[in-house]
Amino acid sequence: MACKNGHRRAFEPLVRRYGPRAYRFALALVRNAEDAKDLSQEAFIRAYVSMYRFDETRPFYPWFLTILRNVCLSHLRRRRTNVDLEDVPEVSDRRSLGVETRLRFVEALGRLSRADQEILSLKAFQDLTYKEISDALQIPRGTVMSRLYHARRRLKDALT
Repeated sequence: MACKNGHRRAFEPLVRRYGPRAYRFALALVRNAEDAKDLSQEAFIRAYVSMYRFDETRPFYPWFLTILRNVCLSHLRRRRTNVDLEDVPEVSDRRSLGVETRLRFVEALGRLSRADQEILSLKAFQDLTYKEISDALQIPRGTVMSRLYHARRRLKDALT
């Protein structure tokens, strides 16, 4: 991989390909559009600087997502952010929710733990596979399935 050898232009296609997904993931965690933009850019910079550690036999996005997740969690530890309905991504491209339903969903999601919010956003907003989530969070696939199951139940309870 040319970007592993410090070729900046070789890294640009990765930014173009994964930039929107990175932004949506950051937005789901920090719930602020400007912060999400800044944090996803910061994560790409950190990934570029750390490319020498990237294992080319593995997919890029889960590795990058680990970096992005750490950047977002560090940001959240430094500062609490408020939920803004305009900053909340659609649940999926296949269906969009009405404003009232989105607001109920956001409020319910906000009542969940950070861990539940994170695992739900990886699956619902990022549409990652269990394997990709497992790689990104560095946990076993079975743990991903268990956490998703329990997070979905808690979200359902929060919605009712």
